[in-house]
Amino acid sequence: MSETKSLDKSLENERKESESSDTEYDPQFKPIISLPEVEISTNEENESELLKIRAKLYRYDSSEPSSAEWKERGTGELKLLRHNETHSVRVVMRRDKTLKVCANHFITPWMELKPSKGSDKAFVYTVMVDFADEKPKSECLAIKFGTVDNANLFKEKFEEAKKIVSTECELYNDQNNKENEDVSEEHNSSLENSVDESKNDESDEKECVDLTKKISELDVAKADEK
Repeated sequence: MSETKSLDKSLENERKESESSDTEYDPQFKPIISLPEVEISTNEENESELLKIRAKLYRYDSSEPSSAEWKERGTGELKLLRHNETHSVRVVMRRDKTLKVCANHFITPWMELKPSKGSDKAFVYTVMVDFADEKPKSECLAIKFGTVDNANLFKEKFEEAKKIVSTECELYNDQNNKENEDVSEEHNSSLENSVDESKNDESDEKECVDLTKKISELDVAKADEK
């Protein structure tokens, strides 16, 4: 009996030693190769977020006219990003999980959102240049949202972005100023032509008066001779 108690006590002591050693032992392994920390740029550091919303994106594939169709481009977070210095606004959308870019294009003042037929939660629009693929190219895109409220919110922010671009972006302001200058120059040129024509009319009228006066003088001289 005493031997049994002694054995149990010995096993209990071993268990306690094992537990204490497991809790107290904290191994440290130094890495064989030390890798420096790398900062990854998202190219969004100088931009402010106007909108972030989930959506599904489609593109119209017309590479083969006989089998042209809408193809899904991805589902994920869509952002409207405003540049803090130039005030340009672009659409950036990344796919879920992979975070691969499926839309990357600027918003221009003349872009137009058109309601998609058969759905009040989707819009169709065309971009002159999209940079999502390896080569920039023109695309016809359709974007669909989960709710009508999200679709309306996107449309509201999209129109707000167009207004920002047309009034604050230097690129389009320069174009507007140039167009205004061209109109002003055309107007000034038209006024100058009108003034020149008026001067010519006055000159012709003066010549006509002088000629009439000379004819009258000749008639009087002939009458005196008679």
